Amino acid sequence: MNDAFGRPQSVIVLGGSSDIARAVVRRLAGARCKTVVLAGRDPERLSSAAKEALDAGASLAPVVLFDAHDVAQADLTVSNCFAAAEGPVDLVIVAVGDLGSPDSDERDPTRTADLITVGFTWPASALTAIAATLREQGHGRIVVLSSVAGVRVRRSNFAYGSAKAGLDGFSIGLAESLRGSGVIVQVVRPGFVRTKMTEGLKPAPFSTGPEEVADAIIRGIETDAQVVWSPGLLRWIFMIMRNLPQSIWRKLPG
Repeated sequence: MNDAFGRPQSVIVLGGSSDIARAVVRRLAGARCKTVVLAGRDPERLSSAAKEALDAGASLAPVVLFDAHDVAQADLTVSNCFAAAEGPVDLVIVAVGDLGSPDSDERDPTRTADLITVGFTWPASALTAIAATLREQGHGRIVVLSSVAGVRVRRSNFAYGSAKAGLDGFSIGLAESLRGSGVIVQVVRPGFVRTKMTEGLKPAPFSTGPEEVADAIIRGIETDAQVVWSPGLLRWIFMIMRNLPQSIWRKLPG
C-alpha cells in the first residue's frame, strides 16, 4: 500500500531498462519505495537498472524478461511481474515502445507491423491484464508513457506516432472504464526526449531529458490528473497544433 504520504511502496515497470523508467525508479526508490520489479528484454540493462534501484534505497528489485513482439505472452508477463512483487502493487508503469527508423521502416511491411505491435498491441494487451489484477486488488495506479507524437501524427514518424495514438486512446478509455474501481490510469505525453532511443536525431523544439520527464511523472502521480505533459507548455501548444489545417501542419519543421 502507499505510505502515509501517498507515495508508492511497490512498483512494476514494463520497459524497466528505458532511460525515462530508470530515472523514475531512482526517484521512487529514494522516496522509500521498497519493491521495484523491472521487466524488459535486455538482461544486462535490466540488471544494471536493478542495481540502481537497490543503490537508491529499494529492498527488492527482481527482473522479469519478456519480448514485446510476443503478444500471446503479455498476460503471462504481467502475472510473472505481480508474482515477483510478492505482495500488493501500488504502481505499474508501462514504458514500452520502439521509435524505429522511419526512412526504411515505412517501406517494410514487417517492420511496420513490429512497430505497431511493440508500441500499441502488446502494451494494450498487457494493460488489460494489469487493469484486471489491480481491479481485483482494489487499488493501484497505472502510468502509461505515450507521446505528443500520438496527439497528431506527423509525416516524419507516422508509424511510431500511429502506435502512440492508439495506445494513448486506449489508455484514456481504460481510465474511464476503471472509474470507481480504486484504480487510476494516467497518460504521460512527453515531447522529444534526449535518450538512447533518440540518439542521433535532431532534437525538436521544447526537447527535454529523462530527468525532466521523470520529475513530471513524479509530480503527476501525486495528483489524479488523467494526462501529464512534459514539458507542461506542450499542453497549450498542442491545443493549437491539433487543430491546424493539414496544409499548414505538413509545412512545420520536425
